[in-house]
Amino acid sequence: MHLKVNSDFKAYIDPLTPDEHAALERSLLAEGCRDALVLWGDVLVDGHNRYGICQQHGIAFQTVQNPNFQSEQDVHLWMIDQHLGRRSVSDFQRGVLALRKRDILADRRSRFLASAPAPGDVAPDAAPPASTSDNPVSPRPLRSREDIARAARLSSSQVVQIEKIQKQAAPELVQALKAGALSLNAAAAVADLPADEQKAAALAGKDELKLAAKRVRESRRKAVDAGDEARAPEGELATLRRQVQELQAQNDALRNELAALRLQMEAAA
Repeated sequence: MHLKVNSDFKAYIDPLTPDEHAALERSLLAEGCRDALVLWGDVLVDGHNRYGICQQHGIAFQTVQNPNFQSEQDVHLWMIDQHLGRRSVSDFQRGVLALRKRDILADRRSRFLASAPAPGDVAPDAAPPASTSDNPVSPRPLRSREDIARAARLSSSQVVQIEKIQKQAAPELVQALKAGALSLNAAAAVADLPADEQKAAALAGKDELKLAAKRVRESRRKAVDAGDEARAPEGELATLRRQVQELQAQNDALRNELAALRLQMEAAA
């Protein structure tokens, strides 16, 4: 049986290490493929590594359709949730997945609101309907960094660092982070450097990356001690400004909710 592999879906699959691949291969050869591969039509959604090994050795396998998949967005969200629940996924990867989930849900919500009969007929915090009758309510949007942090089992500060790395980090720095050459905190610090300096530090190895992170942190401390905001890293200042704006927006939303609750209580009385 030949299955299709969607490159967008495959992007969510973490490559196995040689030892992990060998262990999975031994298990499949000894016990067969016990768990069914998950499909969306004839597109493989879950079980890519098992499928490859089964094809190589002629091992029989079973497949199962997920009846809740009605669109690629449904598949993306399902795969993200599967990975967010796995312990082996790194903090950085969980943060990236949660941010991707935020974007998908925001897009789904905007499409829902755009197709609504009239803006006044939709509650401000209403969730768009799900794609299937089996799941009548879609997940609510991840509006704040706190929402994203909860979804990824991270702190809000870690989410800030991951956003910063996504926007500012050179590919070599991201690869070093994924390989475990430096911590999330250190990677966020090094991301303040110009791209060529990030690349040079990443190519030089762990020790140079640690020294680069240390230099950035010392530069920050000197800027704070001197009271010279202009000397602080621009990326850091932009992040702080965004945080302030988000907190203000959250406060406004809470005030609106409280006002609505008061009106409901008064009407009930």
